[in-house]
Amino acid sequence: MQDALVQYPIGSPFIELQSVDSTNNYARKLINESGLPESQAASLHGTAVFAHEQVSGKGSRGKKWLSEKGSNIALSIVVQPGALQLTQQFFLSAASALAVYDLFQKHADDNVKIKWPNDLYWQDRKAGGILIESVITSSGKWDWAIIGIGININQVKFAEDLLNPVSLKQITGKEHDPVALANELCSILQAYLFELDQKNFDQILALYNQHLYKKDEMVKLRKGNQVFEAKVCEVNNTGRLVVNHGVEESFDINEVEWVLK
Repeated sequence: MQDALVQYPIGSPFIELQSVDSTNNYARKLINESGLPESQAASLHGTAVFAHEQVSGKGSRGKKWLSEKGSNIALSIVVQPGALQLTQQFFLSAASALAVYDLFQKHADDNVKIKWPNDLYWQDRKAGGILIESVITSSGKWDWAIIGIGININQVKFAEDLLNPVSLKQITGKEHDPVALANELCSILQAYLFELDQKNFDQILALYNQHLYKKDEMVKLRKGNQVFEAKVCEVNNTGRLVVNHGVEESFDINEVEWVLK
């Protein structure tokens, strides 16, 4: 299925739901219930699931993604990785983050960044996030990826326990159409998947690092019970965050957390 990344357009079909527990869960059910042979199952690739309301949205590290009904983008996209290997999962994550970056930066301004591994930040405030769930066979084959995307669009009131959230409306002062933006995002992601299909991994990584949040700045990180300061250097081609705190060191996603005010 090497051609799946480019053979089927992203966002076709575009399934619009009024309410769902989680768009990622809905997408996973589509995969599980397809019952199609592999040659036909590839046609699921590119299916986009948009919900006006998620009652159990998923965030990173097992957290919930809270979103006001009818105000934001809650979108999951089914992708068949094609020629990508499990060891190259980060590049799909980076391509997805770049697509979200491009969309938001186009409608906001130049203060948009990608916070490692795949959060969307405007200045020092979180505007969105990505959660990719993989479907892997018992033999270790990477069959599917579900790219879950949440972006704050028109919401202006957030739960008090959320750390510095921001929406596109708060930045621009304007209402936006979440469905139209979600369709636009699908087209942008299509272009980045083409780059992956062409194995332009170095280009994807360079763009990701170009837009990396706090690059070449000092930040606080937590590893276990230890909090330390380090300079953000880059993200390497395995998706590890490279920092310098007297010595250069790299960390996997589950090894460190940002310490933000």
